[in-house]
Amino acid sequence: MSKLIVLTILVLTLATGAFAQGRGRGGGNGGGRGSGGGPPSGVGVDRGLGNASSRSGGRSDDGLSNASTKSNGRSDDGLERARRASSNMRRADDDLRDHPNVPRALHTNANDLRAGYQAALASNPDLSFGNYVSATRLGQNLNRRFPNISRDAILGGLASGRSLGQTLQDLGLNSDESKAARKQAEAEIKAARKNNN
Repeated sequence: MSKLIVLTILVLTLATGAFAQGRGRGGGNGGGRGSGGGPPSGVGVDRGLGNASSRSGGRSDDGLSNASTKSNGRSDDGLERARRASSNMRRADDDLRDHPNVPRALHTNANDLRAGYQAALASNPDLSFGNYVSATRLGQNLNRRFPNISRDAILGGLASGRSLGQTLQDLGLNSDESKAARKQAEAEIKAARKNNN
């Protein structure tokens, strides 16, 4: 399991690094925008896989197949987890671009919110950005009265397959308190999304 987590983090790190490298303004013939070659096929984790086979004479296919076989499918699972996390991260970037006041409503900035979400995706690649934002707000609203309720505790509940409501009840709120807390957080986040100034 720890190898899978390390593999997922490595893939996310490499994908992020590759994305950052493509942002430069090179004028050389290396394959940047000015060379006419265009980016490799695919997006994020899959970037470049489309032409890897032909460029390596089929050796990359053998490598992927061997990795899958030798790990009993765990490398495939790791790649799939990384793909889901990468897709969720792209949606989060779109959300932050469309709703720039959300970070401010959470008493943070877009970069820190994005980095926190990316870290959370390493352990739960299916975590939606909306649930991450809700967990953050709920933790802020409830932690003073209920010290065991924090964003990390809520994220742990979500990672184990529990809903927000179930997680809050697991952490000590009754059903009515959980419902009221979620309603308040939703209203605050909705107000921040409407206000795009």
